[in-house]
Amino acid sequence: MATPAAAPPRITVIVAAFNAAGTLQRCIDSVAAQTYAAKELVVIDGASTDGSVDILRANRESIDVWVSEPDRGIYDAWNKGVARARGEWICFCGADDYLHGPRALETISRHLIGAPPAQRIVYGRVLVVDANGREIESLGMPWASARERFMRGTYCLPTEGILFRSILFRERGYFDDSFSIAGDYEFLLRELKHSEPQFVPEVVLVDMQYGGISSRPESTLISLREMRAAHAKHGLPYFNPHYFVALLRVRLRLLIWRILGERQARRALDFGRRLLGKQPYWTKIKT
Repeated sequence: MATPAAAPPRITVIVAAFNAAGTLQRCIDSVAAQTYAAKELVVIDGASTDGSVDILRANRESIDVWVSEPDRGIYDAWNKGVARARGEWICFCGADDYLHGPRALETISRHLIGAPPAQRIVYGRVLVVDANGREIESLGMPWASARERFMRGTYCLPTEGILFRSILFRERGYFDDSFSIAGDYEFLLRELKHSEPQFVPEVVLVDMQYGGISSRPESTLISLREMRAAHAKHGLPYFNPHYFVALLRVRLRLLIWRILGERQARRALDFGRRLLGKQPYWTKIKT
């Protein structure tokens, strides 16, 4: 007698938004267009005043749950979404992000169906794109390559490309919203100290629009400091030469930024990338 096929798991997409009227509809449309039926969309808006709430009302049929109220930032918003999610698996987006094509959830779901209970994090790739959808960079690497950098606090898995098994939040708690940038890193650290994620290299899950304050070296500096704080919170060793090298590189970028100005600094940084055999990056992103 044939074994019955496992039912497709419900996937909840949680979107945090604040004054994102320019991109919110695109994000909602990308979820509504998915060929995967067992999906749920939860949008947590931080009391926007730019017309975002009107967009949410106009898309009631495409959104399973939405609220608009003040919050303490993206991690507080994501926590509110987790509390409302009904899916077995959860993924997170910002309002500037969108799912990579209508089959994104269907494709990743094949790796979720029948996944053993111990497999609680599955991740694919994320494309960093500009406002016109042009690819800037592809994020995501095998855990065997990422683990050392992750554990020493100089690299975080691309959160928008991750599927979290929802039971993880009941067992490990929610995001620590005292972090402003690295709350996802701290949460992942709680789990990945004890387990390994599954990487699905052939799946691009999300296109992440990059730019604004997140494209500036100051944000990387804050992120590194918060990742350091996450290490301290979990009692990991303080001395880490790789962290100090990464910190030195960011401070050097800041110095170049201040001496040359933003436009010339971006050119200089990309010149350095070319010398190292890397693709241009800094001149592709806009503030």
